[in-house]
Amino acid sequence: SSSSSKGGCGTFTKLTLAVAVIAAALSAVVSLAPTHVFSPEVMQSIAQQAIRESGANATANAVALRTIELLSERYPEHVKYDGEWIFNNAGGAMGAMTLLHASFSEYVIIFGTAVGTEGHTGRFFADDYFTILYGEQWAQSPTDALHKEVYRAGDQHHLPWLYAKQYRMPDSCWALEYARGNIPSMLPFGLLDTFSSTVDLYTLYRTFVLSGKGMIGHLLKGKI
Repeated sequence: SSSSSKGGCGTFTKLTLAVAVIAAALSAVVSLAPTHVFSPEVMQSIAQQAIRESGANATANAVALRTIELLSERYPEHVKYDGEWIFNNAGGAMGAMTLLHASFSEYVIIFGTAVGTEGHTGRFFADDYFTILYGEQWAQSPTDALHKEVYRAGDQHHLPWLYAKQYRMPDSCWALEYARGNIPSMLPFGLLDTFSSTVDLYTLYRTFVLSGKGMIGHLLKGKI
């Protein structure tokens, strides 16, 4: 049992190092001049429009689909929705997401949960803009630990470069998430829970396929 334990630790260490090396290699691409397509202001405007047009008693599904429609109309060359949703485990939190855009300097997803979740935001070489579409998100900042931040539908929660918080979605909550910066450097945070807890290799596979397809596809079009 001792040898098997050591073997398991060795495999985990190798996988961790492999992900870190891949992220570091991909990060070199972002050192080139990035071409940003999206903006946090437009993301929030589209989210608020979707909320408004969906009506006061709209379901999370209705608001999310209307958001996707508006994004697709605004960015037909850069936003693609194929109807696939996958699990996402990161920082101790679990939810579901659909990937709408992935490139080396930006990503756009809709992320959330129907049952609630809580965890660590991560600390990234990127700005993250989390615009609530449905429900409510709570957050705690280490610089103001006694204060509970509350974000409701239409609010945008900005997580700056290299800053981290604790967050919670106390019940059903969905958001339009836009990240801008060194996207490859965010990969380890989004993937390592697979090796340390969930061992959900299918979700890992689909995450790699969808992210890689988007990043390489946009790179071939000249979009970093």
